[in-house]
Amino acid sequence: MQNIILFGAPGSGKGTQSEFLVKKYGLQHLSTGDLLRKEIASGSELGKEIESLISKGNLVPDHKMIHLIAHHLDSLPKECNGVIFDGFPRTVEQAEALTMLLERKHMTAVMIEIYVDEDEVITRLLERGKTSGRPDDNFLTIKQRLRIYHEVTKPVSGYYLHHHNYFLINGNYSMEDTFEQIDKILSMHGKC
Repeated sequence: MQNIILFGAPGSGKGTQSEFLVKKYGLQHLSTGDLLRKEIASGSELGKEIESLISKGNLVPDHKMIHLIAHHLDSLPKECNGVIFDGFPRTVEQAEALTMLLERKHMTAVMIEIYVDEDEVITRLLERGKTSGRPDDNFLTIKQRLRIYHEVTKPVSGYYLHHHNYFLINGNYSMEDTFEQIDKILSMHGKC
């Protein structure tokens, strides 16, 4: 079983690349954004708390995210080829917790960071906001999300670089060209 962490700033194309990986390799796509939006839609107290945080561009506390991820990993089908983590981990503490969760299941993960210029990220998110209906796809919230990404989330890449399971690709190209880079990494390193 191969697990892939797609990493990058909001709007870097993690969701799109996940779709390509699911189609080619039959991996399970675990989007924390989707999990959180589902919880919000449920109308639960947790969902209301999450909505309040996300609408301001803030992160959900580590312990709540780790609990959601652990629950999802426990519910994977036995025939699962692997998981694409999209939007997790977002802090070094979450990365350490994910490493432990995977080790208990005798699994590992490789990180592929998709680098996209910040101006391009903002353009992509504003475009997405025109059709997504997502309250966090507006200029002020995007700027807040990017600030948090650089201060809190970006150090996660160093954690995986230190553990020798990190690759960086250029996501400023087309979706197809970006996927070609990911596919080449996975093929060359026997990850899928």
